Amino acid sequence: MLFLALKALISGILIAAASTLAKRYPGFGALVASLPLVSVLGMIWLWGEKPDTANMADHVGATFWYILPSLPMFLAIPALLRSGVGFWLSLGLGCGLTIALYAGMLTIAPRFGISL
Repeated sequence: MLFLALKALISGILIAAASTLAKRYPGFGALVASLPLVSVLGMIWLWGEKPDTANMADHVGATFWYILPSLPMFLAIPALLRSGVGFWLSLGLGCGLTIALYAGMLTIAPRFGISL
């Protein structure tokens, strides 16, 4: 339980740091937010709990394939915001797009021998 609390605390601090930086320096905050910190921390936490190379390789490989369908969200949300759509609707539509693309990835990936 202490390990879970430590993981949550460290992860929360990183998210808070990125959003705090973004208030004053939007580009630098975006850089910090775009770093694969969550993925790297996830790998560290997973390795600490289950140091299995095959499992880690599967996890990291699947992470790569899940990143791809999430990328269009980062183009759709700014485009929607710049065209006058409100923040919450833009965010919702961007997340909806990502969910649809995840579903597509889950459908298409096995046809190419990609195990998710």
